[in-house]
Amino acid sequence: MRRFTLLFIFLMPFIFSCGSCEKKNSTNTSENKVEVSPEALAFGASKESIVMEVTANAEWGIVNTLDWLKVSPTGGPVGTHEVSITADANELLSERTGTILIKSGSFRLEVPVTQTFSNDLNITVPEGYTLVWSDEFNGTQIDKNNWEFEDWRPGYVNNELQRYVPGGEKGGVKTAFVENGALNIVARSLDGEVISARMNSVTGSGKRAWTYGWFEARILLPSGRGTWPAFWMMPTNQNYDSSSPNYNPWPDCGEIDIMEEVGYNPNYTSSSIHCKAYNHMIGTQKTKEVYTPNAEGAFHVYALEWTADYIQTYVDGQKLFYFPNDKKNNKDTWPFKTDFYLTLNLAWGGDWGGQKGVDPSALPATMQIDYVRVFQK
Repeated sequence: MRRFTLLFIFLMPFIFSCGSCEKKNSTNTSENKVEVSPEALAFGASKESIVMEVTANAEWGIVNTLDWLKVSPTGGPVGTHEVSITADANELLSERTGTILIKSGSFRLEVPVTQTFSNDLNITVPEGYTLVWSDEFNGTQIDKNNWEFEDWRPGYVNNELQRYVPGGEKGGVKTAFVENGALNIVARSLDGEVISARMNSVTGSGKRAWTYGWFEARILLPSGRGTWPAFWMMPTNQNYDSSSPNYNPWPDCGEIDIMEEVGYNPNYTSSSIHCKAYNHMIGTQKTKEVYTPNAEGAFHVYALEWTADYIQTYVDGQKLFYFPNDKKNNKDTWPFKTDFYLTLNLAWGGDWGGQKGVDPSALPATMQIDYVRVFQK
C-alpha cells in the first residue's frame, strides 16, 4: 500500500502536466477562420454588383480602401452571410485592381479585386500616357468624390467681386450643376451680390492630385465684360501660416494656369506659370496668349503636359505655352515637383477680369465643361 501511494504521488505531477498540455493544444485548434466564395472578385467595366458568401467561426469585419468599391454589410457574427460588393463604372482606359481585407481576431484574408475597362467614349489617349482619372459629367449630379467647393467672401482674392458659395448653391439657387453631359458653372446675381463656384479636385474622401501628367478639359467659355473663367492647378503643400516650419505661400508654392480668359478681351485664351522668381506681382510672369476663334461660342480642348523637364500647354492640340525646367534645383524657379490639384472656376471682376469694368447685363454667365481627364505615364 505504501509503495502504491508513493508511486501515485510520484506520477501525479506528470498526470496534471499532461492534462494541462492537452488543454493548451485544444485552444490552439479553435482559432478564428473565415472562408469566402468566390475567392476573387472580377467586375466588368459597367457598374456591377457581386454577392460574396462569407463563412466565419467568429465575429468578422471587412476593410475596404478602394474608393470605387462599395461593401455592405462590412462585418457580421458567426455563421454564413451574404455580402453585396458593388463596383462603380470604370471610365478609365485601364484595368483597376486592388484588394479588400477580411479580419477576424488575428486572422487575415485578402480578397483580390479586378475590374475591366472599355473605350466606349472613344477617348484619345496622348502617346505614352494612360488615363488615370476623369470626370465625364454624364450623370445628373456633381460627384462629391471628385470635387469640393470653396466658400469665399467677395474680395477674398484678386479683389474679385463674386462670392464663391459652398455646395454649388445658395438658398436653392445653383452656381454649379450637371446637365446634358456637361458641368455648368454659373455666375449670377442674388440678393444684391454675385455668386459663383470654384471647384477643386481635392476631396475629403481621397486625394485627386498628381505630380506630372497630361491634364485636359473641353470647355465652352462665357461671354461678357467682367467674366474671368479659369482651368488651373495649385499644389497641395501650399501653406500660409508664417509660424509653420512648412510655410509655403503663393507665389513660392507655384501655380500652373492651363487656361484663362477675361471677357473684355473675348476669345483670347492664355496659359501661365507663377513661382517666386516669375510672377505678375513683380512683373516677371511667364505667360502666352492666343486668339482662339469662337472660344465663347463653342467647346475647345485645353491641355497641359507637365513633366520633370518642362511645362507645355495646348489649345485644340496646338502648342501654346512652353516653360522649361532650368535644372538648377531651385524652388524659386521650379517648385513644380510635388502634387498639384485641379481647379475650375468662374470669377467676376477682380484685378484682371474687372480691369475694364464689369457689365451686369452679362449675368448670368455660364462656363460649360464637357469633361476633365488626367493621364500619366
